[in-house]
Amino acid sequence: MATKSSIEWTESTWNPVTGCSKISPGCKHCYAERMARRLHAMGQPSYRNGFNPTAQPQMLETPLRWKKPQIVFVNSMSDLFHEDVQEDFILEIFEAMNQADWHTYQILTKRPDRLVALDPKLPWRPHIWMGVSVENQQYTKRIELLRHSHAHIKFLSLEPLLGPIHKINLEGIDWVIVGGESGPGSRPIEKSWVIEIRDLCIRKNVPFFFKQWGGFHKKRAGRLLEGRTWDQTPIQTRHL
Repeated sequence: MATKSSIEWTESTWNPVTGCSKISPGCKHCYAERMARRLHAMGQPSYRNGFNPTAQPQMLETPLRWKKPQIVFVNSMSDLFHEDVQEDFILEIFEAMNQADWHTYQILTKRPDRLVALDPKLPWRPHIWMGVSVENQQYTKRIELLRHSHAHIKFLSLEPLLGPIHKINLEGIDWVIVGGESGPGSRPIEKSWVIEIRDLCIRKNVPFFFKQWGGFHKKRAGRLLEGRTWDQTPIQTRHL
């Protein structure tokens, strides 16, 4: 069985790497850090190092055991392109994704500079999607770097959206996800920020997915935007 996910835009999670470190304001209330500390306290072996970046080679063959095709969020508890993840291990993860190629894999990073540096060595295939997380206008350079990768499907996760992002260049971008921050200490999101991005996606014919308004009571806030849900995804996917 795959590890089922409650994340609205995926189906399952797979963590061949665990742990990370904060790099920008979007990391301030990292859910993965909170979860890792809890799992460490419970004695879960994969979190023996807490939230320090740790390779989990025992997880490499996990997707091969999932016979039913899944949409898989890779490293929901880490960043594949963190500087402490060895290049050879990143290549092993790509090899595993290409062996179990009946799944669709979604990778997110806040470190696209390393993504671009390694890109010539990465065996991209259409079932491996690559995205960057961007929380406000200051970090839109990540989008420019993503464009330099050879991933077949490129997407943006504008979550937690902490400020307006104006005039996003969506050239070469196949999907945009937007969401507010949830959990303890969550920072507010403004409706106007979301509407501006949604309207741009409509004009540019880019699929738009609104994940949540967020807040401490995420379910209560819901995910309706102007009376409806927005669950658009790239048409290239085989499973959605």
